[in-house]
Amino acid sequence: MSSEEKKPLEKVCIICAKGSLEDVYATLVMANGAVMEGIETNVFFTFFGLDGITKDRMNGLHTATTGNPAMRMPGGLPFPTMLGGLPGVEAGVSKMMRHQMEELDMPPVDEFLEMITAGGGMIYACKLAVDMFKLEKEDLSDEVDSIITIGDFYGLCDGDRTQIIFT
Repeated sequence: MSSEEKKPLEKVCIICAKGSLEDVYATLVMANGAVMEGIETNVFFTFFGLDGITKDRMNGLHTATTGNPAMRMPGGLPFPTMLGGLPGVEAGVSKMMRHQMEELDMPPVDEFLEMITAGGGMIYACKLAVDMFKLEKEDLSDEVDSIITIGDFYGLCDGDRTQIIFT
């Protein structure tokens, strides 16, 4: 193999730091895709991303309706930011998003985590964020392998054919 030939990706390390529905699902879709391609997969949930692996929150995530310039109304018109702050709008938009995901046979978060770990992917929680939010291992999905520091996570991400992705 020549030095210029592209080497295949062997490992992906994904960091999920945001807890909105769209951010957690972006992480889960990328992780599941990597697992399905036979790529070693490590996923690290930190700060508000912990909502994606916290048992009492992970299947009730919300879509950000304010400050989201890509959000559109039916018909493609931009979603007015002011509407996002009205009572019930965020819940309604989130329900609509979950419904659209169900129509596409996208599993709920807990099932997605099971699929990733069943395929060999590893799920980790950030020790700093767990401590900061006063969570315990029992509060987290059973699919979480362990609570580790960011230094420990970076140690899992060694290798010249590793990609680190921050969502």
